[in-house]
Amino acid sequence: MRVHVASDVHGAGRELAEAAEGADVFVCLGDLICFLDYHDPRRGIFADLFGENHARRYIDLRTANRFAEARELSARAWESLGVTGQEGRWGVMEAMVRNQYQELFDAMPSPALLTYGNVDLPALWPEYLREGHRVVDGEVVEIDGQRWGFVGGGLVSPMRTPFEITPEDYAAKVARLGPVDVLFTHIPPAIPEIVYDVEARRFEVGSVALLEYVREHQPRYHLFGHIHQPLVPRTRIGRTECVNVGHFAGTGRPYVLDLD
Repeated sequence: MRVHVASDVHGAGRELAEAAEGADVFVCLGDLICFLDYHDPRRGIFADLFGENHARRYIDLRTANRFAEARELSARAWESLGVTGQEGRWGVMEAMVRNQYQELFDAMPSPALLTYGNVDLPALWPEYLREGHRVVDGEVVEIDGQRWGFVGGGLVSPMRTPFEITPEDYAAKVARLGPVDVLFTHIPPAIPEIVYDVEARRFEVGSVALLEYVREHQPRYHLFGHIHQPLVPRTRIGRTECVNVGHFAGTGRPYVLDLD
């Protein structure tokens, strides 16, 4: 069985439409929306709203871990548009987010198994899912006699992205799975070399609950995304092969997994 896996799509609709070619099963691990493109500051909702120069400065501050200054810069940019408060900001961005979701779900291969990334808005997904799209989060599906577990979303972080949950709530989703053959998540386990992003030059937030789960249950594979430029893209935990499936928006290619 040939499985194609994409994560961190971030607006790459044209490439997404071709991502399932040759696959028996297609899996998407989330982060569909492009708010800010670290590789190309001309792309994304922030650049559309405030211009490329603002996006570059905002990226520079976040890369330097100067998150408070980045939020101040963003607040000033919103004020320049006459917009205050989270409700007002969302009112401006909602149409832009919806346009991206419409394009991306139209491009999403079908059938597909999907889970959320930290830069997703789960409440909007039901409006755009098509026939053959199945969202799985904190659940197990059986494929060809194998158990595949899915856990979506990210953990609370200084980035303040849309779908971040507490470690306790995340651990509860992980605990519901029980033993699986393949584990699919958006974020990685909390292993330093796996969670360090060499381009952003920081440790992102990985999950201790995932690390403990893999150590206990030893699935054959643990596939995840989230870290766009990892120091180490794969490692082993006992019998488990842990693999970062890659930054789909950057490569335009899915990760290919051949399962017996």
